[in-house]
Amino acid sequence: MSLTLAQAREQLARANRIVAQEGVLDAFGHVTMRHPTDPNRYLMSYSRAPELVQAEDIHEFTLDSEIVRPIDERLYGERVIHGEIYKARPDVNAVCHHHATSILPFCISGMTLKPVYHLGATLGAQVPFWDSRDDFGDTTLIVAKPEEGASLARALGPNWIVLMRRHGATVAGVTLEELMFRTIYTARNAAMQIQAHILGNVSPLTEAETELAGEFNLRPMPVARACEYWSVRLDKAEGNWRPPAAKRTAAAPTRTKSAAKSATRTKAKNLVKTKRSTPTSHRRGTTKNGRRKG
Repeated sequence: MSLTLAQAREQLARANRIVAQEGVLDAFGHVTMRHPTDPNRYLMSYSRAPELVQAEDIHEFTLDSEIVRPIDERLYGERVIHGEIYKARPDVNAVCHHHATSILPFCISGMTLKPVYHLGATLGAQVPFWDSRDDFGDTTLIVAKPEEGASLARALGPNWIVLMRRHGATVAGVTLEELMFRTIYTARNAAMQIQAHILGNVSPLTEAETELAGEFNLRPMPVARACEYWSVRLDKAEGNWRPPAAKRTAAAPTRTKSAAKSATRTKAKNLVKTKRSTPTSHRRGTTKNGRRKG
């Protein structure tokens, strides 16, 4: 079932805040999604820190990264990253650009990022590099021109994450939930790979393990489990979480304390009545004339 535009805006705003809450995004970076009913548009916030993004901040853009309805607020300078990837990859419906501290050492050193544990398999078989110097020489490193975004999209190719030399990473997903899963766990995979290098030995997943584990992790159940966890963590951080109410069943209705006390008193009264109505001869340990046996 496709989302309404209002639902998509709400989900995208939460995705920005979730990825920030999990430590991947900070004041910079952004998460976008393709328009739920028009594949030639995408949704993106105006320029603000991802942790602050609300549904009303989300606006529609063409794939040329032009806003559909102009606003007074400043727009993200690097929105062409998203627009050009949506142009090049019809299968991609969500994109995240970030500068996670665990990813940047790979962007700086040029060392290959590899899946080193099962949840990191969502990296895919290859993680290509893109260097703005190759096509554009010295720049601000901000990907602001359409031709720069198109160059980055070509470097991503059929893969799901591309590392940007001396800059950060851009991640793609078939769904917004898949994108969150891949973005968060690939950043954690990078941190673990660095730690393993410190110990002196890195044993990454094989190509077959990467394919098998990646497919398994991105099934609906694991993704839903992770997204529910992150969603509750966000609600707790924002002070909006309340524990779910206890479930009641028809087979075992919950009684109030007063009802329980009333039932106890009734039971006691019935027991007294029973004792009074029982003939003396039938009481345990007595004879017919009331004398105690033995």
